[in-house]
Amino acid sequence: MPASDLFGRPDDSAGRLCRTSLCSAGMAWLMIAGCHALTACTPAPLIAYSTDTPPLVLVPASQVGVTDQRGRFREIFCSILDTRGSVLPDSRPCEEALTRVGSEPGGTGKPVDLGQSKRRLVGAVVAGVGYECFEQWLQAPGSVAVHLRQFGYDLVQIKVDALSSSAKNARQIRDAIMAMPADAGPPRLVLIGYSKGAPDILEAMVAYPEVRGRVAAVISAAGSVGGSALANDAEQYQADLLRHFPGATCDSGDGGAIHSLRPATRKNWLAQNRLPSELNYYSLVTFPQPDHISAVLKSSYNKLARIDARNDSQVIFYDQVVPGSRLMGYINADHWALAVPIARSHSTLGSLLVTQNAYPREALAEAMLRFVEEDLAASEHLNIK
Repeated sequence: MPASDLFGRPDDSAGRLCRTSLCSAGMAWLMIAGCHALTACTPAPLIAYSTDTPPLVLVPASQVGVTDQRGRFREIFCSILDTRGSVLPDSRPCEEALTRVGSEPGGTGKPVDLGQSKRRLVGAVVAGVGYECFEQWLQAPGSVAVHLRQFGYDLVQIKVDALSSSAKNARQIRDAIMAMPADAGPPRLVLIGYSKGAPDILEAMVAYPEVRGRVAAVISAAGSVGGSALANDAEQYQADLLRHFPGATCDSGDGGAIHSLRPATRKNWLAQNRLPSELNYYSLVTFPQPDHISAVLKSSYNKLARIDARNDSQVIFYDQVVPGSRLMGYINADHWALAVPIARSHSTLGSLLVTQNAYPREALAEAMLRFVEEDLAASEHLNIK
C-alpha cells in the first residue's frame, strides 16, 4: 500500500497492564512504581539497539549534495493552482497545499510556462507495498493522466510485485523500461517512485546500467528512501494479508517487501551503492501538519512520532530525500493523500476514516513534470556551454 499501515497498531500492552484492578483502585503510587519497574509500561523502541549499521549522521540536506529548489517549485505549483484551481478537484490555496519548513529560499521571479510541453515527458509511476492487491477495489478515476495529456505529458504505471523485495521489483522495472520504445532524441521517461516504489527504482538504476540512457529523471514522491521504522515492528505475514483483500489478484512474490522497508536495510544499501551520477534525481516530501493526518492513519503517525513527529504516518520527512537530489517541496498531505484517492471513489470511507485524503493531485503532478522539464532544459543548456 502505499507503504501503508500494514505495520499494525501501537503495542498497547502497557495500557492493558496499567488498566488492571490495581490501577483502577486509585493506587497511583503503585501504578507509577510499577510502570517504572516493568518494561511493559514502556513502548518497545521502533529502532532497537544494534551495532549492525553503517556509520550514520543526520546533517542538513545541503551537506549531502541536496539542492534546495523549493522556491521555484512553489512558483510553478502556485501558478497552476491559481490558473486552473477552479476546474480541478480538491483545489486549495497554495499556502495550504505546501508546508513551509525552515528558511525556504525565494522564487526566481521568472514567468511560469503553462503551455504545451516541449519535451513531452512521460511520468512512469512505481507504487508501494500492496498496491496490486487493492488496485481493483480502489477504482482510481485516472483523472491525473487525463489532466496531464491535455498539455502534452503522459502518465503510465510500471507494474511491480505488491509484496516482493526491492531487488526483485528492480528487475521488473528494468524489463518494463527495456520493453518501451526507445526515444529518438533525449529521453522523456520520468520515473516516479511512491513510497517503496522509490527504493525499487533506485535499486533498478544501480543494478541495470542499460536502462539509464532511457531515463530523463527519477522522482522520490513520499519515497521510503531511508526506510520506515514502522517496518521494524512488522512481519511479512501481516503484509500477506492483503492477498485476501476484496478483488485482490496479488501473490506473495519473494516475500521480501517488509525487509526491504526496514531502515537498516535501506541505510546499508545506500552505504554500499553509489547512485549513478548521470541521472537527475528529485525529491518531493510529505510533511503534513498534524491536523492533516487521516483518522485511520493517526495510530501509525503517533507510533512513528515516538521517533519524530514530522512524519506523514508512514515515513519521517528526512527519510524521503534522495542523496544528491533537487528538493522540490514539502507537501501538506499525509502518505495516502499524496497519491491514493480513496475518498474520491469511496466517499463513506472518506467521511469516516480516510478523513484527510483530499489533495489537488492533478495540479501537483503537472507541477512536478513542468518543474523537471524546466530544470532538465536549464541543465542541458549549461552543459552545452
